[in-house]
Amino acid sequence: MNSGSREAKTPPKTPLDLPKVAIVGRPNVGKSTLLNRIVGRRVAIVEEQPGVTRDRKDEIVEWMGRSFILTDTGGWLHRGSEIDHKVSQQSELAVAQADLLLFVVDATLGVTDQDSQMADFLHRQNKPTLLVANKVDTERQKSLIWEFVQLGFGDPRPLSALHGVGTADILDEIIWRLAEADQAALPEDATEDASQDASPNTPPPNAHPHAPHDTLVSVAIVGRPNVGKSTLFNKLAGDDRSVVHDQPGTTRDTIDTVVETELGRIKFIDTAGLRRKARIDENTEHYAALRALRAIDKADIVLFMIDATAGLTHQDMRLAERVDRSGCPILVLLNKWELLSVEQRKDILADVEHRLGFVGDGSVIRMTALTGKGVHRILPALSDAVADYRKRVPTRLINKVVRLAQAAHPAPGGARVLYATQGATDPPTFILFANRKLPQTYIRYLERKLREELSFGATPLRLRVRLRSE
Repeated sequence: MNSGSREAKTPPKTPLDLPKVAIVGRPNVGKSTLLNRIVGRRVAIVEEQPGVTRDRKDEIVEWMGRSFILTDTGGWLHRGSEIDHKVSQQSELAVAQADLLLFVVDATLGVTDQDSQMADFLHRQNKPTLLVANKVDTERQKSLIWEFVQLGFGDPRPLSALHGVGTADILDEIIWRLAEADQAALPEDATEDASQDASPNTPPPNAHPHAPHDTLVSVAIVGRPNVGKSTLFNKLAGDDRSVVHDQPGTTRDTIDTVVETELGRIKFIDTAGLRRKARIDENTEHYAALRALRAIDKADIVLFMIDATAGLTHQDMRLAERVDRSGCPILVLLNKWELLSVEQRKDILADVEHRLGFVGDGSVIRMTALTGKGVHRILPALSDAVADYRKRVPTRLINKVVRLAQAAHPAPGGARVLYATQGATDPPTFILFANRKLPQTYIRYLERKLREELSFGATPLRLRVRLRSE
C-alpha cells in the first residue's frame, strides 16, 4: 500500500457505534482483495472465480485517527440461482446499513450490464457512493476509468487492490466523506467539543453489571457441513448475516459479529463446515477449512453443532477431538431435536454421553436452530462456561480433592502426589508435584475427580506433573 507512515490498522477494541462502509459490486471485481489490502492481512478468501464470497464480513479499520467498519460483500446479481439471490440479499442488507458505499468495478472489462444494473439499484438507495475502478495495474490503464462516468457517481477513483496502488487515496476519501457526513448530521447549535463530554470509560447502556464492557468473549460455531451453523449464527446475531442454503459448503469463510447481550459483548463466529481432507477438492474449501481451524484455536468457547437426525458420526468424533485439543470449553449442540422420536432422543443422548464424555457434564444443549426452540439455553450455558474457564480455586481445596482421590484409589507402584496447586486459568491448569512418574490413566482419573468435585463443567483441565527432584 502506498501509504507511507499512515498505515491502516485494526484497533484492539470493537466499538458498536462506528460508521459503516460497504464494499459492493458485481462478482469478481476485487472486493475481497480490497478488504484484505486495507486490513493488511488475508481475512477474506480470494480466488480467480466468481461466487467465492457469499456472506458479509466486517472488519474494524483505523486510518488517520478515524475508525470505521469495513464490510465485504458477495457479488450482487440482478438475476441468478437461488443461492445467487441469497448472496445478493446479503449485499442489499449491507447497503441498507452502510453510511458510505464503495462501488467497485473492473476497469479492464469496461461497463458491463451487471455494472449498470448495480448502479441503478444503488441510485435508488440514495446513499453516498464512491466509485472505485479496480485492476488499474499500470499507468496506461488509467485512461480506462473514464468510461465509468456514465454510471452517474462522479469521477471514478483508480485502484490496484492487488498491488496497493491508490489504496491510501481511497482511504483518505473515505475519511473525508465520513467527516462530511458527521458535520451535516450536527444540529446548528452543536459545539465542536460536545463529543468530549462522554467519558471514554463509560460502559454501553445495555452492558451486564457483572461483565466489564471491554471484555469480549469469542464464540466459534463449528461442525460438519450443512448441520445448521449459519442458521444458528443468524438467530444469535439477530440478523440474517450468513447465507443459509441446503447446499453443503455454502459458508466459505469465517463470519463474525459482536452482539450486546445481558452477559456483555459476545463475538459469534460462523465457520465453514469441516470434513475429511480426502473430500476437500477445491483451493477455496481448503482455505475455508484453515480459517475455521484458526477460529477454533483463537476462540474462548466452541459451540460444537451436531445434526441429531444423522446421529454422532465418525467425522463428528474426529472434529470433536480436534476442538478438544484447542483447550477451550466445548458446548455440544444437538440440532434438529424436534425432528427426533422419543427413542431416537434416548439413543443419541446415550451415544453422546458415551463417546463425548471428555466434554464434561451439563454441556449438551438440545435445540432446533430453524425454529429457535432451545436456543435460549445457549447464553446461560456460555455464561457458566466463561466463569469456569476463568475460575481460580484455593490451593487447600485442590489438595483436599487430590488427597481424597488418592485415598480412594492409590496410584500404582507407590507413586503419589505430594502437593498440588493451580498454575493458570484460561483454561484452568493444575501443577501436581509427585514423588515419581504417574501413569496417564491415573492422571486422567485425577482430572475427572478435580472436574467433578470443583464443578468445572465443560471446561477442559490441564494437569502438569513435576517430580520432586525438579
